[in-house]
Amino acid sequence: MEVAKRLQGVGEYYFSQKLREIDELNKEGKNILNLGIGSPDLPPHPDVVKVLFEEAQKPNVHGYQNYKGSPVLRQAFADWYKKWYNVTLDAHTEVLPLIGSKEGIMHICMTYLNEGDAVLVPNPGYPTYRSNVTIAGGVCIDYELKEELNYQPDFEAIEKNDLSRVKLLFANYPQMPTGQQPDKKVFQQLVAFAKKHHILIVHDNPYSFILNDEPVSLLSVEGAKDVVIELNSLSKSHNMAGWRVGVLCGAKERINEVLRFKSNMDSGMFLPLQLAAAKALTLGAEWHDEVNKIYRERRARVFKLLDLLKCNYSKNQVGMFVWAKIPEQYKDCYEIADQVLYAANVFITPGGIFGSAGDRYIRISLCGSVARFDEAIERISKM
Repeated sequence: MEVAKRLQGVGEYYFSQKLREIDELNKEGKNILNLGIGSPDLPPHPDVVKVLFEEAQKPNVHGYQNYKGSPVLRQAFADWYKKWYNVTLDAHTEVLPLIGSKEGIMHICMTYLNEGDAVLVPNPGYPTYRSNVTIAGGVCIDYELKEELNYQPDFEAIEKNDLSRVKLLFANYPQMPTGQQPDKKVFQQLVAFAKKHHILIVHDNPYSFILNDEPVSLLSVEGAKDVVIELNSLSKSHNMAGWRVGVLCGAKERINEVLRFKSNMDSGMFLPLQLAAAKALTLGAEWHDEVNKIYRERRARVFKLLDLLKCNYSKNQVGMFVWAKIPEQYKDCYEIADQVLYAANVFITPGGIFGSAGDRYIRISLCGSVARFDEAIERISKM
């Protein structure tokens, strides 16, 4: 059977493919240490699990749910945005819970893109932006994020492109994979750029609580709701990646537009899960402080590991990864990643999977115990 043309140029997700290879190596007795994927290994808060357990035992919670999500969860997201980002949202009209923010990226692409429409995507950046634009029939235009510019957009360079068919721009701060923190001036420039060129900005904001003392939303910029929709998620901030709870925030008109597509794709989340997510959103600073204390300890080990590999990196990164430039002796990031995998049985992510601008970089996840990182350090030191 011939697959649809929309899948031309879209390969299997890199980690899906690589995990199969790691499984085969493990069957050979290699015991690969996976330091590549950002899947939180810490549990959610016990009170969150308790709500899920208690609510799931009720007999009347197992049916289809509201397509816009439970009012309880929508209000919890609105309160969360006000508390942490100082952004006021109407819980009834400007908040749309999602079954994970990754799914939200596809909802947005399918809502706004016609065949041949262009989208500005960061390079390096989350590969899902590119693949979802392609599946929706759009065309990607890279805007390169350079280390010397602190991985912030070069608006002068972007405007040298033909922007006449550009409908969307994907942005992501704290940036993944580089760990660049958000800058208020850049946020203001993004909003001004979008208004100037009549472009809708999709801001992906799942990392703002990890090793970052000042969470910021692009929606906090004056006038942002006119040109910005923002994705957020509980996956990283609350250790709930497998729960698949995300949110889309923005103007009422944008929410209703995306809902036209989304409501034809799913039927809403399990209600007890939504209520547990609402509980998670009430957790205070002590929760984030506790999680970040663990990540700081792990990050110190990753810095030591990168020193062994003679990589260069910034210690001012935030988020749950560390981005590092590889030594000149290596042809590219894939060479060093393969050497570490096959010689030390440690998997690290080659930066090239995030775009051509990542070819001289690697990324290491902080998702793993200190003992796991110590073992990786020992293996690499013997490599």
